[in-house]
Amino acid sequence: QVQLVESGGGLVQPGGSLRLSCAASGSSFSTYTMGWYRQAPGKQRELVATVNSGGQINLGDSVKGRFTISRDNAQNTVYLRMNDLKPEDTAVYYCNAYRILFGGRNDYWGQGTQVTVSS
Repeated sequence: QVQLVESGGGLVQPGGSLRLSCAASGSSFSTYTMGWYRQAPGKQRELVATVNSGGQINLGDSVKGRFTISRDNAQNTVYLRMNDLKPEDTAVYYCNAYRILFGGRNDYWGQGTQVTVSS
């Protein structure tokens, strides 16, 4: 079982930056693929970024060149650094952890943190 707690959201002006953090409890953090997803009002949840246990990173097309993801296995934490924020980045951002065991995927989600980009 993994519990995820996000922090770092807030209101920022267009062009600004934020860093989101997701602290995980439970064991075997390093074996999980960690990621960030977001959901804007009236839209489906979409992938922002993931980093797997080997450090391989996958970024959503809309954030490439602006966002980065990193993980600190010693601190059981994953980060999302967001630069050059745009109003369309406004959404609730969710932290996700998953791994595949015995052919099945186990997903865990945080409660979400609001990011609002507005002047």
